[in-house]
Amino acid sequence: MSPSTRGRRGFVLGVLLLGTSVGLAACGGDDDAATTDAPASAAAQGSFPVDVLSGSLDGGSNVTIEQRPEAIVSLSPTATEMLFAVGAGDQVVAVDDQSDYPADAPITDLSGFQPNVEAILGYSPDLVLTSNEDPDLLSGLESGGVTTLVLPAAQDLEEAYSQVERIGAATGQVDSAADVMSDMRTGIEKAVADAQGSGSLTYFHELDPTLFTATSDTFIGEVYGLFGLTNIADATAAQGDTYPQLSAEYVVQANPDLVFLADSQCCQVTAESLNTRAGWSSIKAVTNGGVHVLDEDIASRWGPRVVEFAETVADAVTGVTDRQ
Repeated sequence: MSPSTRGRRGFVLGVLLLGTSVGLAACGGDDDAATTDAPASAAAQGSFPVDVLSGSLDGGSNVTIEQRPEAIVSLSPTATEMLFAVGAGDQVVAVDDQSDYPADAPITDLSGFQPNVEAILGYSPDLVLTSNEDPDLLSGLESGGVTTLVLPAAQDLEEAYSQVERIGAATGQVDSAADVMSDMRTGIEKAVADAQGSGSLTYFHELDPTLFTATSDTFIGEVYGLFGLTNIADATAAQGDTYPQLSAEYVVQANPDLVFLADSQCCQVTAESLNTRAGWSSIKAVTNGGVHVLDEDIASRWGPRVVEFAETVADAVTGVTDRQ
């Protein structure tokens, strides 16, 4: 299985199984530690011990990191990208089998979805990052004396920014993390500003050929929403179902102006192949050149490369305007 296939399939499993975050119980603390979901002054200087929010923004708890970690294991492709982006790559000793970016990440056969505590402890980590809130994983690592920082699938861009910030605090790379966050915000704002029109355009974001998709109540949908696009999935999703499965008939009837394919690498879905689906050859996006193939790793991870995702959407929106 190729790295890109692992990344796409891993994301679909992650958002369906781990998309609803649960607070992680605190793993001890220090009254003198700096506390952060935004680094405090001590953390801003890379000082330790430091308390860092583990879990989701609205349901997490602090974990205490006693000293600068020098043997980090990442079990999340997005966390891996963030670690290297903030300058903590030299502190990383192992990453999971889906962490295919950057190229020099020390990829192993560790699994983030079916974690093996003994295998993880074999790398003698002093910090483990994961998106998986599996209680067996957390208790096993705690028993092994390892601090775990849980960074679940981000629900929106603010949570993505927060995770960059928390990784910076946890690794002593706070100033660099602040720069990464600033670059992400600036890059996305520029992509939105550069897009030429959007009007009342509608879109469909395809996660896999069985038509799982993402609603506007996800970080993926939020990016599209910045461009004023209307998500055809929003009207069908049950409350709380942020990654629904649509029917082919519904997509055809919704007749989106744009279709974004996040399943080309894994499943060989192409703009041309949509013509073979019953009724799809009449969809506006198909007939008017509005089908866009995404890099599915970039489009599924909420790390620094989300800027590239926004730039792709900007190009797609501008392309529709140019054809009108």
